[in-house]
Amino acid sequence: MHNQRSATLLNTAILAGFVLLKFILQYVLVDGTYELHRDEFLHLDQANHLAAGYVSVPPFTAFVAWLIQLLGNSYFWVRFFPALFGALTIVVAWLIVDELKGGTYAKVLAATAILLSAMLRLNILFQPNSFDILCWALVFYLFIRFIHTQQAKWLYWLGLTIGLGFLNKYTILFLVAGLAIALILSPYRKLFAQKQLYFAVGIAILVAMPNLVWQVQHNFPVVSHMQELKQRQLVNVQPSDFLLDQILFFVGAIFLWVAALVAFIVYRPFRAYRFAGITFILVMLLFLSLSAKSYYAIGLYPVLIAFGSVYWEQLFSKGWLKYSRAVWLLIPVALFIPLVDVVFPVLSPTRIQAKAGKFKELNLLKWEDGKEHPLPQDFADMLGWRELASIAESAYKLVPDSEKSHTLILCDNYGQAGAINYYASETLPAAVSFNADYIYWFPDLQQIRHMIVVKEAGDAPIQESEKAFVGSVTEIGSINNPYSREHGTTVYLLSDVAPEVTSYLYQRLAAKKSNPFEKAE
Repeated sequence: MHNQRSATLLNTAILAGFVLLKFILQYVLVDGTYELHRDEFLHLDQANHLAAGYVSVPPFTAFVAWLIQLLGNSYFWVRFFPALFGALTIVVAWLIVDELKGGTYAKVLAATAILLSAMLRLNILFQPNSFDILCWALVFYLFIRFIHTQQAKWLYWLGLTIGLGFLNKYTILFLVAGLAIALILSPYRKLFAQKQLYFAVGIAILVAMPNLVWQVQHNFPVVSHMQELKQRQLVNVQPSDFLLDQILFFVGAIFLWVAALVAFIVYRPFRAYRFAGITFILVMLLFLSLSAKSYYAIGLYPVLIAFGSVYWEQLFSKGWLKYSRAVWLLIPVALFIPLVDVVFPVLSPTRIQAKAGKFKELNLLKWEDGKEHPLPQDFADMLGWRELASIAESAYKLVPDSEKSHTLILCDNYGQAGAINYYASETLPAAVSFNADYIYWFPDLQQIRHMIVVKEAGDAPIQESEKAFVGSVTEIGSINNPYSREHGTTVYLLSDVAPEVTSYLYQRLAAKKSNPFEKAE
């Protein structure tokens, strides 16, 4: 009993060490040059407009943003929550290993492999992805718990997890589809005749219901969103790039997740869990057929790494092989260290240019437009925002004090609007855009007399036909950072705006609400 208690305390201490290290790395692997990401600004702004749904994402992230706002809205708290979800993913993988009767070595091996992976980069950003991966890992863990205990409560927790996962990111439906088919193909198909499963389904639907109602009320913008993604982004996803990324995501753990897939076939104790391997294959095939973004599949790996670690522990548990265990623990570390300065934003943009060849080799300079650029897209999306907010403040100072309450800040995209609202919320009226969720957040336009217009590089502030309705147009300044994705974005002040502009804005707003993802002119 004493030995068991000591082992439990040791395991708990080791796990706590991994969690602490996870948090530390999430903060130190970002160079001070970089700001928040454009998507983060949108999610943080959603906290000011809490709802059951949004054009861009389901509502879970907005409520986390609301909590961040209560805590002060600082960089620390913005980084904290994705780091927390990443740390909890390590905990879930640890628990899966424990369920599989894996020992301390298997747990440490799994935790190391997940810690030193692409999840460190993904968990830097406040986006739905971190919680999404946690939910995927939890789905597998809870179902394994159900298998072991046959207690319906684990199915109910599974339903709750899927419901919350749906409220966070709709891609969890791909996991549900793959898992359902895998169970039909396994001995667990008898579960579909049990009422407890349908109670769990009911829980998932009940949790997801507010967003489902919102989708109905807003004519299912998720469908338009998927069509827009397919036309403008997913069309540039090549199967070869998708598969290459799968290798890079957990490059230090390839031997583990491949071993798991093999073990489902050859290792007798894992026969009861073959549904996990079948789910992996089915979901991967589904993503490939839909030209999905490669990171959508990351949630499939924590469970495979857990299984692979248990199998690896068994393979290297006897004779001289057990003395090589330390080597396998060092492999994720050895493969991770050379990638730190290319996978994570630890280098300034100028230093990245000096190592551009290495970034190219790893396909990190290709953006969603299918072209190569000076920086990885996520890095370029973390530059220039504070500068933009400062230029907008300069424009606002030129508006007479008596007219400031009649000023509209109109941006080309959600990143611009969100950044201005994050950095200048105390000095400027809320910026809006005809992009993403901002179409529902416009103020009353009846008394607009001045407009601060933010335009992407090369775009005119107004059309020729509109000049008669604007007294004057003043160019205030542009984002000068050459590495920013917004380089050249320019701020203009439009003064003495005629009432006809208000009608035009309302017409354009109505058109966008009817088709939120129609490309702006």
